[in-house]
Order: sequence, then structure tokens, then C-alpha cells
Amino acid sequence: MTERTREIGIRMAIGAKGRHVLIQFLFEAITISVVGGLIGVLIGVGCSKLVAAKAGWPIVVSPESIALAFGVAGFVGIFFGFYPARKASRLDPIDALRYE
Repeated sequence: MTERTREIGIRMAIGAKGRHVLIQFLFEAITISVVGGLIGVLIGVGCSKLVAAKAGWPIVVSPESIALAFGVAGFVGIFFGFYPARKASRLDPIDALRYE
């Protein structure tokens, strides 16, 4: 958020409300977390299939474990994205524009 302070100040100076900035930052955090969760699930399923093929072990990947992985990724995005988003939404536009 610190490196985007000027952008936030410009958005707020031209009329964006604090809740708009909050929603934008939360959306970005959740999107990044879910995409990371998707990549993690794909790598996990791929590696488990590779291990199953090489070692001959039976591997079962349940839909519940995949849903849990996405749920945890989304929760992490919300949890660790909320504080910076709230901080950004409370910035004073003049101070944000003055920030270097």
C-alpha cells in the first residue's frame, strides 16, 4: 500500500470514497490469494499424480481438500488484506498526494 499512496490520493481527490478504495484493495488481495490457491492446487495435484505414477502408490485427492485449500487461500487474502485496505481507505487525499 505504501508504494501506491499517490495513486490512492489521486483516486480520492477525483471523487473515490473510502469504501471504493477498501473494496479495490480487498478485491485485489482476494484475487491474488485465490489465483495463488489455484496454482497451489494444480501443483499439488500434479505432484501427487507424479508420485503415484513413479512410486506406484494409490493417491486420492478429494474435492473437500481442494475446497478447503481455496477456502484457506480466500481467508488469508481477506485477513491479511483487510488492514492495509482499511488503512488506505482512511488516507487523507491531500497527505497522500503530498507523499513521496
